[in-house]
Order: sequence, then C-alpha cells, then structure tokens
Amino acid sequence: MEMWTIQRRNQVLDTILLLGIVLVLININGVESRKYSASLTDFGGVGDGVTSNTKAFQAAIFNLSQYASDGGSLLFVPPGKWLTGSFSLTSHFTLHIHKDATLLASQDESEWAVIDPLPSYGRGRDADGGRYISLIFGTNLTDVVITGDNGTIDGQGVTWWNKFHKGELKYTRPYLIEIMYSNEVQISNLTLMNSPSWNVHPVYSSNVVVQGLTILAPVTSPNTDGINPDSCTNTRIEDCYIVSGDDCVAVKSGWDEYGIKFGMPTKQLVIRRLTCISPFSAVIALGSEMSGGIEDVRAEDITGINSESAVRIKTAVGRGNYVKDIYVRRMTMKTMKMVFWMAGNYGSHPDNDYDPNAIPVIQNINFRDVVAENVTMAARLEGIPGHPFSGICISNTTIGLTQKPKKIQWNCTEIAGVSSNVTPQPCNLLTDQGPDNACNFPEDSFTSAIVYGSTRLTRTPTNNEEQCHIGNSAERSLSQYISTWEIDFS
Repeated sequence: MEMWTIQRRNQVLDTILLLGIVLVLININGVESRKYSASLTDFGGVGDGVTSNTKAFQAAIFNLSQYASDGGSLLFVPPGKWLTGSFSLTSHFTLHIHKDATLLASQDESEWAVIDPLPSYGRGRDADGGRYISLIFGTNLTDVVITGDNGTIDGQGVTWWNKFHKGELKYTRPYLIEIMYSNEVQISNLTLMNSPSWNVHPVYSSNVVVQGLTILAPVTSPNTDGINPDSCTNTRIEDCYIVSGDDCVAVKSGWDEYGIKFGMPTKQLVIRRLTCISPFSAVIALGSEMSGGIEDVRAEDITGINSESAVRIKTAVGRGNYVKDIYVRRMTMKTMKMVFWMAGNYGSHPDNDYDPNAIPVIQNINFRDVVAENVTMAARLEGIPGHPFSGICISNTTIGLTQKPKKIQWNCTEIAGVSSNVTPQPCNLLTDQGPDNACNFPEDSFTSAIVYGSTRLTRTPTNNEEQCHIGNSAERSLSQYISTWEIDFS
C-alpha cells in the first residue's frame, strides 16, 4: 500500500510538472502549443542514471507521432538522470527537458545504429564509410522543438575521444543533436556537455533557430564543435555560450566533389550575441567543408576569449564554389592568437578524386567595429596562388598586442581589399581608404521572423541584455572546462 502511494504521488507530481511546462510553452516559448502531451515515465522511463531509457524514448515518440496531424504533441522529461541511446523525433513535436533532468548518452555501442555518410561528404569524418547516428536525431521533419528550462544533455564523450585518439573507431563518432532535411526547427534553452563530436548539426534544413544554449566541452576534446549549420537556409544562432575543443560555430556545406555535386549552400545565416572560448580553434569558422557554397552570413555582437582566432575562412583547391557576402561587426576579443585568419591551403580531402580545377571563390568579406586585446598576431590572410581572395574590407578595428607579439603582424598573400581606421596598420594589399570609410553591414532582416505553423517566432533583445545566460547546471559544471588559465599564443 505504501509503495502504491509513493508511485501514485510521483505520477501526480509528474502530471503537475507536465501541465506547468505546457502552460510555460504557451506563454513564453513562442511556438504553437501542442494538443497532446505525455511524460517519459508514462512509457516506463526510469531516471536513476543506470537503467536504459532508449526503448522508453522510442515508444513515447512513436505513440505521440500519431498526433502530428492533429495538433501535435509534447514529450516531457521530468527531473532525474535518464540514460539513453539514440532516438528519433517526429513532426509537430516538442521535446522538453526539465531543468533538473539530465539525458545521459549511453556508452553501449549497440544502442547506436550505423547510418550512411552524408551525401554531401561522401564518407564519414573520422573513418571511411558510415557514421554512428546522433543521440537526438530527426529527418524529413516539420515543426520540431528541442527545448527546456536549461535541462542538460550529457554525451559522456570521453570513451569516444579515447577511441578517436587511439585510432580504434570503425565509424564516425555520433553528434548530440542532428536534424536533417527538415523545416521549422528550434533548439533552445539547454545545456549540452561532453559531446562525442559535434554538438548541434542542422543539415539540409531551413528556418532553423538555435537559441540560448550553453555548450561545454574540455578544450582539448577532439572535434567538439559547438553549432555547425550545414547546407541550411534561413538560420539564426543567438544568445549562446560555448566552450569547445574545436570551432564554436562552423559554417559548412559539403566536402569537395561530393559537396559540389550535392549543390546545397548555406545562406541567410545570422549569428549574434555569441560568447566563445576555444584556445585551439575559431570563434566562427567558414569551412573548411564549403563545397556547396556559403553566402549572406551576418554576425554581430560576438565575444571571444582565449581563442585561436576570431573569424577563420578555411578552404583549398578542390573545394570549388564560394564563400561570399560575409558581414561581421561589433566583435570583442581578449587573449587571441590572431584576429583574422583566411587559409586557401587547408588541404583536407575525403579522397584523391577531388577536382584540382575546382577553385573556390572568396569575395566580399567585411569586418567592422572590432576591439581586441592581448593578441599575438593581427591577421594571417593567405589566398590561393593565381586566385586571390578579393573584396576584403576591415574598418574601425583596434588590436592591442601581447607583450610578446609576432614581428610581422599582417601576413598577406594573394588577397585584395581595403581598410579604414585599423590599428596596427594593415598590409599594403588592404589599401588604406582613410578614416570614416566603414565596411558594409546590411540592415535588412531576412530572419527577423521565422514561422512555425501559424505562429511567428520573433525576438527583440534589449540594449542592456546579457550576452548569454548560463543556468545553474552550467554554472556548476563550468569550472571543469575553464579554470583561470591563460593561453600563451606567443
């Protein structure tokens, strides 16, 4: 009788929490409310950190998928530690993770199916052939939301990192979240930790919002990119805090001949109010897998701390296509190896069948209103011999140097562009236009509103808004990823 009473009380508490979550979603989350809802415990979920909940997640989502055309559904993950392998989402669906809930990625490889490589890549990134499916996966979806009030997803990646370093991987490591061939996607208000590889990977998708994420990984963990929009259109990334072993945001669109053939660019991308710590990689990277093209990227209000570079363009002969119409403003950087980095000789290829005549075009790259301090080198700008990167503009930029700076601050080859009001003085290939000649930054808003069903998801930040919100669970975890270290880039 007592056991029945405890179980019944827990069910009632879950129901109350679930009702509260639904009301919160209706009031503040900016998406349509779901007609149907359920808790993971309704499908046998056990949040003890030991019991596998893979079948519970799969059963819950399969059951809720019947409501996709009838008002949609919500799956609530209540407080607890929920061990699980991979599971796939459905359309018109919300996964809501309570602030005291943690999804723990299973370390049992049998719970990770092997799927085909991405067609725009031709092979896995870690190994030839297939790749392990992501922890949270979805394909061909419409109107899907992954959210929480700073609930946590822990990839428990150390086992995968060790296998990577030892060369023991048969397939490419899984990501935490991957959504493919989908429209109207929102990933928001979560803490992601210890991903086996990339954290968030929207690919071949449109109308994507990634908002309010805290992403944490040890700075020496391999390829733990934060957010990687890949062959996506109309994407917004904002109010995120990322500590990474690789690029905090990496914009991609396919690899060499496979990306050229697939032919899907990343375009209409906004990145704003991003804070990044990445001692061995970039705050924002464009490429190196950019063979479908990258265009119309706008980044503003970016903070980088203890990072290798602020913005890096990575490409090579064989990539083909273009990186063009890139606009960046209001960057604040502290303790950087360099601020601007463009490399036309990145050189990583999926195989030897790439086209040596596929020369990428890099043009109309704009930076303005940049302040950096404790920097080793201002810029390394290296185009492709005979095919210079053109239309580069840098204005209103002040770079303070470390006590042991490089003797040559601007290393420029095979580039062409202009500069205005830049300190230290740029190389001669960036012609000085005199003061008060600001680089361009378009003011129109192609992602000012993204439509989910009949509801517009919009956001207008206040002037004094914090750049990123770090919830309690992130604050508790942050110290293990960044201590008081300073990276010596001299």
